[in-house]
Amino acid sequence: MAEKISKEQRSKNMRAIRSVSKLENEVSKALWKKGFRFRKNTNMFGKPDISIKKYKIVIFIDSCFWHSCSIHGNMPKTNQQYWLKKLERNKLRDEEVTRFYLDKGWKVLRVWEHDLKLEFDSTVNRIDQFLKKAILS
Repeated sequence: MAEKISKEQRSKNMRAIRSVSKLENEVSKALWKKGFRFRKNTNMFGKPDISIKKYKIVIFIDSCFWHSCSIHGNMPKTNQQYWLKKLERNKLRDEEVTRFYLDKGWKVLRVWEHDLKLEFDSTVNRIDQFLKKAILS
């Protein structure tokens, strides 16, 4: 199936995708208000969204599209072979990154974008509880 938009328009669309979402910023602000101090989007392996090296904690906020959520992830209708390969590689990379940190004794939390969109406060509270438990252990 042929693309319906030009290569230039596709390139413009892809450039508009930010590495840090508004949702990630909202989570960061909420956790900061709760008194947690952390680094965002550090240059660590796998680029965790939130990290606290002192306590060996990393948190990833996974978007439904890029991380192939079984509930909300969808496959683009065009260039499906490319996207299938790309999204499958993303899932494998997520597993690799999680395993990397767990093997080194880090505490890892992965949060789905849809959890934050559906129940922001309760999801932030879940992150809060994870952080408190991880810091105390």
